[in-house]
Amino acid sequence: MNKIRVAIYGGSGYGGSELLRILLFHPHVEVVFVTANEHAGKPVGEVHRNLNGLTDLSFVTAPESIENLDCVFLALPHGQAMDIVPRLPAEIKAIDLSGDFRLRDRAVFEKHYKQPHTAIEAQAGFVYGLTETNREAIRDARLISNPGCFATATLLGLAPLVANGTLSGRVIVDAKTGSSGSGAKAASNTHHPQRMNSFYAYKPFTHQHVPEIEQELEHVGDWTNELVFMTHSLPVSRGIFASIYAESKRDLPEDELRTMFADYYRDAFFVRLVNGSPDINWVKTTNFCDIGFAVRGKQLVIFSAIDNLVKGAAGQAVQNMNLMFGLDEKTGLMLVGTNP
Repeated sequence: MNKIRVAIYGGSGYGGSELLRILLFHPHVEVVFVTANEHAGKPVGEVHRNLNGLTDLSFVTAPESIENLDCVFLALPHGQAMDIVPRLPAEIKAIDLSGDFRLRDRAVFEKHYKQPHTAIEAQAGFVYGLTETNREAIRDARLISNPGCFATATLLGLAPLVANGTLSGRVIVDAKTGSSGSGAKAASNTHHPQRMNSFYAYKPFTHQHVPEIEQELEHVGDWTNELVFMTHSLPVSRGIFASIYAESKRDLPEDELRTMFADYYRDAFFVRLVNGSPDINWVKTTNFCDIGFAVRGKQLVIFSAIDNLVKGAAGQAVQNMNLMFGLDEKTGLMLVGTNP
C-alpha cells in the first residue's frame, strides 16, 4: 500500500516527541513535516536527543496551506486545534490530542478549560477516540478527539462494569500521574527538585477530564452513578495509576468479575488483565493498559495502569490512525516495556 502521509502539529512537547518515536518507524507512514514554531529550523534530533541520527526532519513553522497529506496529528496546547480544524481540507483526516473537541457541550468545555470555544460547530464531526469502546465508529471517522490520559485509564477500568449494568451507588476514582503529564516546559510544581520527593493532590472535584469520563460512560451504558474523581501528583516521570472504588448490585466473585472484563476486552490486544495489582513499570513506554482487581463481597476495586504519553496520548492516537486507514490497530505499536 502507499504510505500514509502525515504531519504533526506541535512536535516539540512530550506528546509530539512520542508521536515521532512511533511514527518514524511505522511501516506504513511517512512523516512529511512536524511543526514547532520556537524550534523552527532546528533538526528534530537536536531537540529530541533520543531521535538523534534517526531522522533528517527539521522543525518548521505551520504552513499557511497544506496539500498532499492524508492525516494530521494535533499535539498542541488546549485552544489551538479549534483554530486549525475548520481550515483543514475535507480530504485530510485529523486526530486531535488536546481537549478541544472532546466535550459536546460548549458551556461545559468553557467551564473546565477556562477559555471560549470558537469552533463548537465542528465538534459534531468528531468521534471520541477511546479505541476499545468506539472501535467501529473510529474506522469510519474523519476526525478523532483523542481521550485524555486520566480519562483513558479510568474509562478502561469502568467500561465493562457500566456496560453490564453492574454498579450501584457512588464510584470513587483515586488517580495518580507522573510529571510528564504536565508537559515539557518546566513549572514550579513540576520542577524535578520539587517533584522528586513530593506527593500532593490537585484539582479536587474540578479536573477537566471529569465531564469527558461521564460523557463517555453515558455512551457505554446506563451511567447514573455519582463520580468522585481525585488526582494526585506522583514522584515519577511517566505513568498513571488509577484505583477505582465501586460497589456492585450483588456479591461478585473475582473470577466472575475477571470473566466479565475478559469478555468485554476479548478483541482488545492492548488491555491486559493481571493478577493482583498492576505496576506502572510494566506499561511504561508501551501502549498497554494493565487492569487488576480486588473484591470483597459487593465491594470492588479496579486497578488500572497506563503510560500517560503512549496509551494515554500518542500511542492511542496511532492506534486510532491505524483503524481509520484500514490497518491492523497493532501496527507500529508493538512496543515492549523494560524490566525493571
